[in-house]
This record gives sequence, structure tokens and C-alpha cells, in this order.
Amino acid sequence: MTSFTLSSLTPLLPELFLAIAGMVLLVAGVLRGNQSTDFISRSSIFCLVFAASLLLGMEWTRVETLNGMFVLDGFAGYMKLLIIGGLIASIALSIQYLHQDYIVRFEYPILILFSGIGMLMMVSAHDMMSLYVGLELQSLALYVLATIRRDHIKSAESGMKYFVLGAISSGILLFGMSLLYGYTGTTNFTLLGETLNTDVNLGAVIGLVFILSGIAFKISAVPFHMWTPDVYEGAPTSVTALFAIVPKIAAIGLLIRLLFEPFAALQDQWHQIIWFISLASMALGAFAGIAQNNVKRLLAYSSIGNMGYALIGVAAAGEMGITAVMVYLTIYIIMTAGVFGIILCMRRDGSAVEKIDDLAGLSQNSPVLAYALAILMFSLSGIPPLAGFFGKFFIFQAAVESGLIVLAVLGVLASVVASYYYLRVIKVMFFDEPADKFDSEISLSRKLVIGLSIFVTVLFILNPTPLIEKSRAAASSLFNGSSHSVTLAQTDHDN
Repeated sequence: MTSFTLSSLTPLLPELFLAIAGMVLLVAGVLRGNQSTDFISRSSIFCLVFAASLLLGMEWTRVETLNGMFVLDGFAGYMKLLIIGGLIASIALSIQYLHQDYIVRFEYPILILFSGIGMLMMVSAHDMMSLYVGLELQSLALYVLATIRRDHIKSAESGMKYFVLGAISSGILLFGMSLLYGYTGTTNFTLLGETLNTDVNLGAVIGLVFILSGIAFKISAVPFHMWTPDVYEGAPTSVTALFAIVPKIAAIGLLIRLLFEPFAALQDQWHQIIWFISLASMALGAFAGIAQNNVKRLLAYSSIGNMGYALIGVAAAGEMGITAVMVYLTIYIIMTAGVFGIILCMRRDGSAVEKIDDLAGLSQNSPVLAYALAILMFSLSGIPPLAGFFGKFFIFQAAVESGLIVLAVLGVLASVVASYYYLRVIKVMFFDEPADKFDSEISLSRKLVIGLSIFVTVLFILNPTPLIEKSRAAASSLFNGSSHSVTLAQTDHDN
């Protein structure tokens, strides 16, 4: 056991700041009631921006603290910036929506803030205990958010499904951890990796399978996807946007750290699992999405397919594969935030509409929204020269160079099939008979999110190098940093 000093907590500054800020905002909300919701929402955005600045001000040289339970390196730093960016976009998109759907609750942005702390903990977890605490902190906040519209039967139903299936997945994950601990005698990632390097036994492999099953639920990977369409449809649209944008990023980051640190010696075993769920997710996301008439259910299947593409990079392994995943996830967050920003604008006479047919003739009634959504749909389908094309290109390139040619070819075919429902949305907007106009009131924060999404999607081709280089450096730290890590508490104790 090592001693702790204040300096050993430096890598946790963003999480600690957000935790303190969340509690202060919670007290403010209790004192002022729901009329403080807008203030708390904007304050939460400010706190997240400040947390990002703290993170950027740190050196991302790999360092471990809390007795090796928490790690900060280039990979964690990059993924945390993605998560914080997604949280900011989610809160910005929700401010106007909460008033429109009469669900103004000061707890809403605070729950997002606490779920974000859990996500940040997940990508820095270096022990099964810290992993589980981060995962459950995220999940519990999301369960409440899914049912925050208590007077709406679909919201209550979706929240119940999410809670029950989420509890089952957490139980599966915990059972896998207990098996792993029973067969290796440790929960620390470094010690797990060393133990599995010298002794791979059947019990540890079974534990690995259970752990991967639990995480597959969090990223909506087939066959653990069943909750996604119903929860996406039933939850308030701003909550659906949060589900689509952020939690999957944290879960993918956690999955990557697990597979390439403690479970690196079991690559022959987990590679088969990742290969299968990647292919199954792409196939289901492509074919099941065709039959959907609800925009939110359509995007649920789209997200399942997109996680399948990201898992191709994980299956490709190596620095290039993880670099491709990180580039892909960055572009995915940006595109998804823009799409949901436009979906939140789908309102007539003060009521939300969610059917694809409600977009009929949008090019005539609201040409700016129509062209913005068309650009994002083309990008999601992988049409060059938009950003979505490059995301898929890097993923397939990494697969081919790793010898996963069959998976890459099947991924391309799934992408072609999925293009049908993206292009169908464009067809409805531009060629069907016009429906009534949408309400014209769009908040500034929503305009900013949509505008930034379109800007990056269209102009990414002009200078993709910075994103690729940052992603490569982050991926490199995952593979090269573990042998040069520093344990802060131990260093301070020695001094």
C-alpha cells in the first residue's frame, strides 16, 4: 500500500473538478428549483469547458495513481476530450428542448454531468474495481435520464427496459470479473496482464467472454443490441441524442484498454468474438434499418451499424487499427450531434414529430435544414469527399493491412446496403409532396452545434492530417506507454 499526497491526485483534476461542480450545482438547483435549469445547463457547459482546459494543460505522459487503479496517458486524454465534447453538445442541444416538451428539471444537466464523470473514469480505469465504479456511475444517471418524462408511457417503458437489461449486463460483467479474480488473484490490469502472459486457463477465458458480453451491451453490439431501438424511440429526443453521441465512445475506449492491456495475451480468443460482433452489428444495422419509419429508430440501427464499423478497427488490432477507430469515433460524434440537432427541430404546432414522412418536402419549406441534413446523411452513408467517407476508409484500410480482407469486404457491402435508408431520407426531403412547415424557432446553441457539425463534415478533406496525427499519437501511447508508466503515489512516497 502506498501513501497518497495531493500531487498524486493531479491526473484526476478534471474528474474531481466536475464532481465538486456537480454537487455545488445540485445545491443551487435545490435552493432555486426548476427555474434554475437554464442557469445550471449553461454552468454545466462552462464546467465541462474548464475541465477540458485542465485536461489539455496536463502532460499526457503515462502515469498511474490511486495504487494503480487510475491511469492517464495519451489514449485516455484523447478519449476524454471526445467525451467532454459530446457532453457539451448534448447539453447545448437540450436547453431549448426541455422547455418545448415541458420537462424542465434542474436535475437534467446535473445527471449528464455525473454520467460524464463515470465515462471519464471508464477510459482511465486501470483496475476492475475502478472500471465497475465508473461504469455504474454512468449507467445509473442514464437510467434516470431515460425516464425523466414521467408522464409519458413510452419514456417510462424505455427507461424500464434500459434499467432491467442494463442491470443484467452489469451482473454479467461483474460475474466475469469475479471469475477473472478467482483464477488470477488480482483485479489490477498490469498484474492481470502479467499473470495471463504466463498462465492462460479456461476460467480466465470464460471470464473474458462474460466481460466482453457486458461491454457489448453498452455499445449496442449484436447480439446485445435489443434495448437500443426501443430506448431511442421512447426516451426524450435530447436524451436519445446523449445516448447516441457519448456513452458508446466511453465504452469503446474501455473495451480497447481492456483488450490491449490486461487481455493482450488472450488475443487469439477475443479476436474471434470481436470479429463476429463486428460483422453481426454491421449486418443488422444495415438490413433492419431499411424497414424503419421512425427517425429515432432508424438512427438506433444506424448507431448499431456504426459500432460494427468501429469494431473492425479493434479487430484489426495494432496501432493503425486503433488510430482508425479514434478517427472514426471523432467523425461519428460530430455527424451524430448535427443529425440530432436537426431532428430536435422537427416540430409542428409545438409538438415533436418523428416519422421520416414528416420530412416530406423539407427542401421547399426549410431549405437550410434540408441541405444540412442531406450533407450529414451523405456523410453517414460514406459518400466522398465528406468526413464520413474518410472515417470508413481508414477503418477498411486498417482491416485490409491486418489481413481481415473478408471482414473489410463484408463491411463495405453492409455500408452499401445501409446507404439505402440514408438516401431515402434525402429522397423524402427533396422529392415528396411538401408537408406543413416546421416551427421556425431554433435556439442559438442548437444552431451552433449544427453549424459546427456541417463545417467539419464538409471541410474535413482540406486538412485531415491534424486529427490523424493526434489519433496516432494517442494510439501509440496505449501500446508503448505501459512499460514506462510512473506511479505518482509511489514516487512521492520515495521522495
